[in-house]
Amino acid sequence: MILDRHTAPFAVDVQATVLEALRRISENQARVAFLVDEHGTVRGTLSDGDVRRWLVAQPSPDLGALALDAANTDFVSVAEGTPVAEIAELFGRGIDRIPVVDDRGRLVAVATPGARTLTIGSRTVGEGSPSLIIGEIGNNHQGDVDLAKRLVDECVSAGVDTVKFQLRDMAALYRSGSSASAGEDLGAQYTMNLLAKYSLSVEDMYRVFDHCAAREVNVICTPWDLPSADALNSYGMPGYKIASADLTHHDLLTRVAGFGAPMIVSTGMSTEQEITGAVDVLRSQGAPFALLQTQSTYPAPYKDVNLRYMDRLAELGDCLVGYSGHERGWHVPVAAVARGARIIEKHVTLDKTLEGNDHKVSLLPEELSAMVRQIREVEEALGSDRPRELSTGELMNRVNLAKSLVATRDLRSGETVTAADVEVKSPGRGLQPHQRDALLGVPLHRDVPSGDFFYAGDLAGRPQARSDYSFHRPWGLPVRFHDFRALLEVSEPDFLEFHQSAKDMELDLGQFFDSGEKLDQFFTVHAPDLYPGDFLIDLASPDEEIWERSIREVQRVVDLTRDLRKHFTCDEDPIVIITMGGFLPDRHLRPEERYPLYERVQQGLERVDEEGVRLTAQTLPPFPWLMGGQQFHNLFVEPEDTVWFCETYDRRLTLDVSHSKLAANFYQRPFSEYLEAMGPHTEHLHIVDSVGVDGEGVQVGEGEVDFKDLAERMDRLAPTAPFIPEIWMGHVNNGEGFFTALDRLREWF
Repeated sequence: MILDRHTAPFAVDVQATVLEALRRISENQARVAFLVDEHGTVRGTLSDGDVRRWLVAQPSPDLGALALDAANTDFVSVAEGTPVAEIAELFGRGIDRIPVVDDRGRLVAVATPGARTLTIGSRTVGEGSPSLIIGEIGNNHQGDVDLAKRLVDECVSAGVDTVKFQLRDMAALYRSGSSASAGEDLGAQYTMNLLAKYSLSVEDMYRVFDHCAAREVNVICTPWDLPSADALNSYGMPGYKIASADLTHHDLLTRVAGFGAPMIVSTGMSTEQEITGAVDVLRSQGAPFALLQTQSTYPAPYKDVNLRYMDRLAELGDCLVGYSGHERGWHVPVAAVARGARIIEKHVTLDKTLEGNDHKVSLLPEELSAMVRQIREVEEALGSDRPRELSTGELMNRVNLAKSLVATRDLRSGETVTAADVEVKSPGRGLQPHQRDALLGVPLHRDVPSGDFFYAGDLAGRPQARSDYSFHRPWGLPVRFHDFRALLEVSEPDFLEFHQSAKDMELDLGQFFDSGEKLDQFFTVHAPDLYPGDFLIDLASPDEEIWERSIREVQRVVDLTRDLRKHFTCDEDPIVIITMGGFLPDRHLRPEERYPLYERVQQGLERVDEEGVRLTAQTLPPFPWLMGGQQFHNLFVEPEDTVWFCETYDRRLTLDVSHSKLAANFYQRPFSEYLEAMGPHTEHLHIVDSVGVDGEGVQVGEGEVDFKDLAERMDRLAPTAPFIPEIWMGHVNNGEGFFTALDRLREWF
């Protein structure tokens, strides 16, 4: 059992509505909230069950009613100071949270049977949350306040969640009553001399803590003695670290536990009996705590680290566990996270050659950054044990590498498919081979030329209905030269968008258009995404050869667009969509690093003859899928620098909804901010759904885009911009995916 003195997640104002109380219950995931008045006095408790009973009793429930009307006012509570063992006996029969109140009935803590979460400052750590990474500064500040502050700054830059220090009162800590070490063993004498030289006073430590607050980083500290513990409590620490050496110092454990803040307890140089003894003390005080597996040698041999013991610690403490590392390097903490560590502590220094044991096992700032980055990458890679889902990249590679069922001969509508009519060939655009038995015996509703794919629609035994579409703005279809005629036979789009491959750029237009032919549409052209030799257009590249070729390739697309114009009815210049570049294989750039790349893009565009076309930059996702794997996009991802480019150089955008929604998710920003900023600069729209930070090309309505909000904003911000449904693989089965998207978009557009 623990006494959680972080009561804010449980408290709801007594004047709150049922709906507001329900929101608090949902947020704290504890299934209960406590209604408190302006004095902090508990007036009632409200659980999931209380709400259900209230709803059933109401002829017409009003969620705007006072939560107190639905609350239990005859609730179980305990007085502050009640022994933990007595409180534990009250749990059960539906009670798993008990308010602890002072002599005036004010909420001071919440008793719970046990907890697998800790909240330290702004960070909650537990199942489902990232591991808490602690930068242990300890005494590596060498007794210098300015150096301590600089180490804090380096930890913040590295991305740690919390920094940690140590506080000692030498007079209280050592038997001599001071830093005098005469008569001590050599090891103790060495240590005492170091501590006397490099410890910070309480006042100096407070100054460093104030700096942590200014840098908005959580700070905890290890008290090595009772006066230091009291001094830290006077400051108001959000959490405490207990050193391995104090696991048997039960007076210190009891004193710190009484402060009510979370405790992180290292278990190095301790026997299992000593560990269980410390756990008993912490439990008796109702302290929220976690245990860290630690090997207290400096540096620790890898053979002694024993990460598997974290599993045993979790059982002994019935608590969160983590790892405090004193070995060389940072690969062991990364492995600890993979094994379930929820807290990682690692020392940091500016110079490994400085005096003191800790420096040699500490990480330099750049090493600390690497550890934080790799831990976060491992956490991403751990994923979940839910049923397997294919990633966007896998789906793309599956099309390229997998196999499909294809026709061995020309088949006519009405014929029944036989085994002799089907063979297995790559690529994987059609039905997968395991669906052969389901296909056999099916009467076809369409002609299937020899070598063409069978699709899921063939199993249905009927063609997908094609509707006449009318939208607030011009609509079009993404096409290739080889398939646009077939799509025009079943639909009447306002325009066609030719998505070019590198091979398409070499084709003779005379193969696809009759001399003098002029289709009753306008058109747009999308530049190739990939060229042979793994070349990508990158107008931001510092490599002169890549930059020069990128300019030439953009010019070729513009020239092709001008040549195409004679075959279409175009009142306005056709739009050209370019992925401008600015990608890297391994990282995202900081905002200030992007602007020179935009300038490089503009320098390249100034070399392009754009007469007769409207050249647009496509907005881009943070993690594009290129060449079979994931890359990192930097330009045209965030709205501020994208708009800066447009306004500075009088440029226009093709707003790809999926790409920009993925970017908004990645940067944890409302998508509406992207639309409001980039909408006025939008010339053209690619409308498609998305999931997460890299799930692009998702069918409309099957992802996370709010299409009602999108439509309303675009009608206001870019009312004339034409659009295409850019569904991934939407062209297969004669555009089935595109038409499904159009059917759904009619509700909003």
